Amino acid sequence: MNDSEYMQIALEEAKKAAERGEVPVGAILVDADGGIIARDGNRPIEKNDPTGHAEINVLRQAGRNKANYRLKDTTLYVTVEPCIMCAGAIVHARVSRLVFGAEDPKTGAVISKYKIGSDGLLNHTFDVTSGVLAKKCSDILKNFFKTRR
Repeated sequence: MNDSEYMQIALEEAKKAAERGEVPVGAILVDADGGIIARDGNRPIEKNDPTGHAEINVLRQAGRNKANYRLKDTTLYVTVEPCIMCAGAIVHARVSRLVFGAEDPKTGAVISKYKIGSDGLLNHTFDVTSGVLAKKCSDILKNFFKTRR
């Protein structure tokens, strides 16, 4: 599978999150062989958990599935640019590569506001690919918030 195909799966998770009334962000974690280790969407409202972002949920699942808190040689696909919390978790998990769809100019911590993971200031760096299915990823967020206003 290629980046667009994996991102489409992350978008499916974002749609499920929207159906639950959550902000529609989805993520999947893929191992070096292309197998999906974990997949989920946002759940902070459902779980009454401010850390219930899609990326955190996926990293937690993957850690349990792999019985290891280090997730080396993995790629995280997420529909929107990670926030500071999620970027930090990606560093701590030692994810090798991040692929995301829509940029987040307000709170994006990977290329928009900060350069976590690529600025060389931390003990781990990861490769970043942005803009994969960006319009679809952006549209699902815009449509969600349009119905809320």
